[in-house]
Amino acid sequence: MNGMSSYSVRTYGDPVLKQVARPVDQIDGALSRLVDDMVETMYDAVGAGLAAPQVGVQKRVFVYDVGDGPVAVVNPTIVETSGEWYYEEGCLSVPDLRLGIVRPMSVHLRGYDLEGEEVSIEADEFLGRLFQHEVDHLNGVLMVERLEDDMRKQALKVLRDRSLGLDTTALEATLVSASSGDEREI
Repeated sequence: MNGMSSYSVRTYGDPVLKQVARPVDQIDGALSRLVDDMVETMYDAVGAGLAAPQVGVQKRVFVYDVGDGPVAVVNPTIVETSGEWYYEEGCLSVPDLRLGIVRPMSVHLRGYDLEGEEVSIEADEFLGRLFQHEVDHLNGVLMVERLEDDMRKQALKVLRDRSLGLDTTALEATLVSASSGDEREI
């Protein structure tokens, strides 16, 4: 490869991010190439996860790497959740904005790998959050939609004002507080 990713990450306002992705019906070479390109794009963007809709592809697949090498999950479903955890999330499609969101602490994710084998993963904390975040992307849901009403209104104002070229520094400060660990966007 030439060192440049094949895809650019779609950002807030792109209608593709609001669409529900279609199930993958065939795991083949084309899907493997898509996954390779998504992994490269995720690394270039310094992300921990990336869903196909974030690169404009309406397929139910996401990739992630939390330090053990890249993994792809095809047709993922969260079958069980438990607990509750507040965490300041970042998103490659909502750049430079970390939002405090409450989600379940633990999840059980099922899907398929690139060999067509079923995978079943129990995950909590950051990995569990990453799975929820990426499955949201596959369902056309952005992290701003997971905020409580007042915070969502503030976040949407920041995004609107940014699109108009306005300084949003003061308003952004009301949305986030201290660092919460892993600073990579998902």
